[in-house]
Amino acid sequence: MKKIVVLLLTLSFLTAPSIFAASVPTMDKDELKSLLGSDGLIILDVRIGRDWKSSEFKIKDAVRMEGFDPSLIEKYPKDATLVLYCA
Repeated sequence: MKKIVVLLLTLSFLTAPSIFAASVPTMDKDELKSLLGSDGLIILDVRIGRDWKSSEFKIKDAVRMEGFDPSLIEKYPKDATLVLYCA
């Protein structure tokens, strides 16, 4: 019985992120391009150091967030459109 409980808990931890990710809206680069310069648009670059430093592509006016912490989102207005990108 203990093994079954451990297995179920493990499976729930492995599937939870994908369930959460499915509820987050996404956009493609063309949609983002059309929004650039809009009031209330905040672009957060959450790439890790090496990926960010070695990239020749950076979105103008994006806010760099080294070591993304979800609680940092709270400092932005709730009616803002937040775009997080990592590639």
